[in-house]
Amino acid sequence: EVQLVESGGGLVQPGGSLRLSCAASGFTFGTYEMNWVRQAPGEGPEWVSAIDGGGSSTYYSDSVKGRFTISRDNAKNTLYLQMNSLKPEDTAVYYCAFTLRGGSRYRGRGTQVTVSS
Repeated sequence: EVQLVESGGGLVQPGGSLRLSCAASGFTFGTYEMNWVRQAPGEGPEWVSAIDGGGSSTYYSDSVKGRFTISRDNAKNTLYLQMNSLKPEDTAVYYCAFTLRGGSRYRGRGTQVTVSS
């Protein structure tokens, strides 16, 4: 069974940092591109970042480029998102997500990030 479990969210002041983690199981983690997606209250999902299976290629939305860093540890089946210089507009539920070969899409339950003074 595919499982994705996010953690590391919380309340942080503007300019602060958080590191999100996503523990994956039930599939060959190291062979799949992984994504972080976020959803703010009342908004649709927004893609944030992606990383290829080997971790050598990373991609970011313009809204987080230069502030967030995606990484992965395939030995631990874990995906990370280091978030620096956080802004109130980064407030959202953050999900890790991927698409299985065959087209099924998966995401975890998410972790809440709130940026507020």
